[in-house]
Amino acid sequence: MATSTSLQSISSLRLTDQRFGGSSSQTQKLLSSNLAYSQSFSSDHLKISSTHRRSFPATRSSKQVATTAFFFNKPKASAPDASRPTKVQELHVYEINEKDRGSPAILKLSQKPVNSLGDLVPFSNKVYSGDLQKRLGVTAGICILIQHKPEKKGDRYEAVFSFYFGDYGHISVQGAYLTYEDTYLAVTGGSGIFEGVYGQVKLQQLVFPYKLFYTFYLKGIPDLPAELLGTPVPPSPSVEPSPAAKATEPHGTIPNFTD
Repeated sequence: MATSTSLQSISSLRLTDQRFGGSSSQTQKLLSSNLAYSQSFSSDHLKISSTHRRSFPATRSSKQVATTAFFFNKPKASAPDASRPTKVQELHVYEINEKDRGSPAILKLSQKPVNSLGDLVPFSNKVYSGDLQKRLGVTAGICILIQHKPEKKGDRYEAVFSFYFGDYGHISVQGAYLTYEDTYLAVTGGSGIFEGVYGQVKLQQLVFPYKLFYTFYLKGIPDLPAELLGTPVPPSPSVEPSPAAKATEPHGTIPNFTD
């Protein structure tokens, strides 16, 4: 198909031929050459246009595929670890302050005569098995006074502390410590046989701040050794550890108990 440019060229050639007396055969040759060039140009142009039309849907399709992959190829939620124990195990221990560790230390940061927000109480007391037959270790931590409760004759603390069980490892806890009623704290982790532990612990105040009874509800760990699981003595203000446990005799302690 001849373009407007080629037609103009043909007309120019005819006029030139007539004006300058060119031969008819020369004019025909020029016309044929110009038409061939025009047809070649048109053919190439059509090929290029056709190529662009065909490639456009393909480009759009690839974008659609990418968009679909972005929105629908979401990562799958990881399955729970079936190997991690979920059984709840109870562990009972007594915390007893025998007034021989310089505990507790009371730091009156509030500078007020009554217990007030910000006062600190670092502490470390002895830990005995629930049956009071063995010395297990010690507690170590700090309480931050949050609120004084004169109507209840007590205080609310935020406590962060750990229970150390010699070679068995330790358990860390955190939460509210109320001196006037029972409370629960979160078990935040541990080491040794308590690695990966979680759960909660019930704190019972028996004699403030000298005797406390704890019931742990532990998850995420293998079965506890029998040495830690004696039948607990019912909690009361009058409880006392056995003489062997108090004297830390070999049969009254766990191996390498924490002191």
